[in-house]
Amino acid sequence: MSLELFFIYDSHCPWSYATTSLVNELAQAYPEMDIKLLHCAHYIGGDSAGQQQVDAVREISQVKFGREHLRFTNSPKKSTMTANLMGWVQAKQPAKALEVLNAIGQAHFIHGNPLGCKNDFTEILDQTRLSAPNKVFKDELSNDANYVVEDITEMQEYMGTTSFPALLLVTGEKGILLNHQLYLENPQAIVEAVALELKG
Repeated sequence: MSLELFFIYDSHCPWSYATTSLVNELAQAYPEMDIKLLHCAHYIGGDSAGQQQVDAVREISQVKFGREHLRFTNSPKKSTMTANLMGWVQAKQPAKALEVLNAIGQAHFIHGNPLGCKNDFTEILDQTRLSAPNKVFKDELSNDANYVVEDITEMQEYMGTTSFPALLLVTGEKGILLNHQLYLENPQAIVEAVALELKG
């Protein structure tokens, strides 16, 4: 039986950052699961999640936020280059995508890295042993990133929601939308929930 997990997220969204811990748990529990990470490129430089959302995430999840991130939490965010990088990784080296996303989360939410220029990605690329092409480091969405956004639009029609982050578990012909907020306080619980869904 095929088992797929689609994770719709934005790298600069604190809720997505917290939900990544659930994806990590599922990846560990189900190594055969095909995980597709879909960056929705929501933040385009005009707004940010803001302090209120960060405080809400801190209240119900186990993830940490660094001082440098908290200093600029209300500053406008732009996730275009990250969407380009993740689109390229998902297309060319999908086995590394979750490792890269975790490194991005650490860089942005712990160390306050804005991920807004090529140099901001140097340490992440070194850490994950990747050599990304220059097309990733443009200020507009790449073809890979645009394909991902198109896929997300189709999936959102199927799911009946445009909210993100979103976790869609697909087994055989059946799609199950997982409510990430139920598991943020105890990420391990999502493994048990998926096990019950697969039995049922």
